[in-house]
Amino acid sequence: MSHANAALTPKARLRLARLIVEDGWSVAAAAKLFMVSWPTARRWELRYREHGPTAMNDNSSRPHTSPNRTTTSVVKKIVALRWRKRLGPVQIAYRLGLAASTVHAVLVRCRINRLRYIDRVTGEKIRRYEHPYPGAMIHVDVTKFGNIPDGGGHRFLGRQAGERNSRLTANRTGKRTSSGHPRLGTAFVHTVIDDYSRIAYAEIHQDEKAVTAIGVLQRAVQWFAARQVTVQKVLSDNGSAYRSQAWRDACQQLGVVPKRTRPYRPQTNGKVERFHRTLNDGWAYAKFYGSESARREALPGWIHEYNHHRPHTAIGNLPPISRLTNLPGQYS
Repeated sequence: MSHANAALTPKARLRLARLIVEDGWSVAAAAKLFMVSWPTARRWELRYREHGPTAMNDNSSRPHTSPNRTTTSVVKKIVALRWRKRLGPVQIAYRLGLAASTVHAVLVRCRINRLRYIDRVTGEKIRRYEHPYPGAMIHVDVTKFGNIPDGGGHRFLGRQAGERNSRLTANRTGKRTSSGHPRLGTAFVHTVIDDYSRIAYAEIHQDEKAVTAIGVLQRAVQWFAARQVTVQKVLSDNGSAYRSQAWRDACQQLGVVPKRTRPYRPQTNGKVERFHRTLNDGWAYAKFYGSESARREALPGWIHEYNHHRPHTAIGNLPPISRLTNLPGQYS
């Protein structure tokens, strides 16, 4: 790759050299045409004569040997302190008697220079993965939101006004707990995320039972099929709905292989967990809703915005729909 400030690209260098060597131009004339100095034109002419077109590319500036490079044993000590103690470059340098810049260079080279690259529980390097094409794996999960009382909840109106609206809503619906407190209920949002494209599908229900989760999966598979995506595997946590025989039978009927995360390892299903945070910030608590029905009516529009317009940093700041431009069977 040529330097950012280079006057000539490899293709332009080749054209310049051929003008001189094959077409008989003078070095001065070719240099004037390409607006470079005479020595520059002469250099590319000689390289072309000696080594041909392949010599027009830049050679690596990396030295053949690095005698002052940090030894493997010291690198292992730096990595161990980073993983086990979660120390920064200054603290590690103090313990090992090194320069902080040296420690930082090693951490960058090992790709653990930021703490977010390290698992909080185990201290090990996070190993990110992505399936190669849409439908190869979808992630399913359920997130819960307390229903909003008529007139709005306490998040936007404050505790006093929110509780008053909750009481008025309970008086209208007649739903209260055994102790007399308002019972507004819970919105169970069943979410489905395609691992490769990050395309999202969501439905709101009154529970998270197996029969409800199965219905969501069936409709999600049909939804993806309408977009020419064939679902092959589904990854879930170890909730009772996903451990049931009914879930396994439904997956078998759909031709989908069910997978579950390791117990107490939500990171394995991290894509859908991260989507829940986006769902919270972008839809559930993004603005004032005067009622629960108003919030639920806003979900389809937000999902469309997320899938078709919102840039996603994990896929190069493009919307998820951009990764469905190729059809199944076209992936190598």
